[in-house]
Amino acid sequence: MESGLPTVPPYVAGPLQLAPFRAVQLAPRRVGDPASARVFARPYRGVPQRLETWCKRGLATRDDEPAVYLHEYSDSGLTMRGLVGCLDLSRLASSPRERQVFPHEGVHPKQVTELASRMGTMRINPAPILLVHRGPAAIREVSRKVRTGTPEREYVDYAGQEHRIWAITDPHQLEVIGAGLADARLLVADGHHRYAAYVGLNAREPADAHHRGLAMVIDQDETPLFLGAIHRLLHGTKIADLMAAAAGAGAEVHHIDGTEAMAALAPDTVVLTDGHRWATARIDVPEGTAMVQLVDEFLLAGLPKRPSRVGFAHSVAEALEETRPGRVTAALMPAVDLDLVVDVVRTGVLLPEKATSFQPKPSLGSFIRLLDE
Repeated sequence: MESGLPTVPPYVAGPLQLAPFRAVQLAPRRVGDPASARVFARPYRGVPQRLETWCKRGLATRDDEPAVYLHEYSDSGLTMRGLVGCLDLSRLASSPRERQVFPHEGVHPKQVTELASRMGTMRINPAPILLVHRGPAAIREVSRKVRTGTPEREYVDYAGQEHRIWAITDPHQLEVIGAGLADARLLVADGHHRYAAYVGLNAREPADAHHRGLAMVIDQDETPLFLGAIHRLLHGTKIADLMAAAAGAGAEVHHIDGTEAMAALAPDTVVLTDGHRWATARIDVPEGTAMVQLVDEFLLAGLPKRPSRVGFAHSVAEALEETRPGRVTAALMPAVDLDLVVDVVRTGVLLPEKATSFQPKPSLGSFIRLLDE
């Protein structure tokens, strides 16, 4: 599915709008349950009828009135809040200054096409894409006022996430949200392929239902997402060769003890290990550049041969489980700061594939949008 080089996703122009919709939500015990994915399984044309059956059986609900939703969820000690609605993605930017939705990774065209076709057949957006920005105080004040009321839903899901959901229908509050988002600059934190599929579906079938896509907008100043690094696993690469390649590219390379590894990570420093030997590689990182953008240049280009495969790990523990002396070497990466990501993408540059991990994400099934409402 991910064959070929990634391409730049579309840039959407404003003014941005987050429209109300009638949410379908799985029953609490079904939210976050991997088995619930069968509601979206083949045959895809049967998904609307399947959801209707689940609603009749009490396994899902559909709201009677459209709303923009305030969704608060807690996971692993972090609490996030975001606005969930239908983001207008119908206007594409014709110049850099018109861009208001910024992807930070490339997408694979085949996967985008398949997702667009699947959503068109299923007649649903199965989950919100995740967007992040530093929002205005006016929207935070709406969030505060809404949270003084009783949530429409409050539950702990199958995966252990705690959820509180309020439906926002007050015209004045919706107007404040609309005004606050109209000129927003939103970073795609998660769901790049679905985002591109939304735009592709609108181009392929320009009906009203496809002008918008289900999205959750999080204010990083209110409830900041955690930005974790995604570490590289270099198969068929020896640590000695990796150290030599880094030194040849001008990096300062030093042996370290494994107990020093986490403290050694820095915006200009990666840690190399095969699980037995450990080293740091420090290189001057130009201002406005993230270390992850330089990995190919200063680590891989000087190797005697390219890795047989480059894998990815979302945690140091996961990376260390995969390391094997002489067979698999890990390059442990520093996390990327959100403001640096924003600075990079606003210049029209994308980060490499698997550059960042925004956490936590809401469980699948907390919000579904029917395209035929």
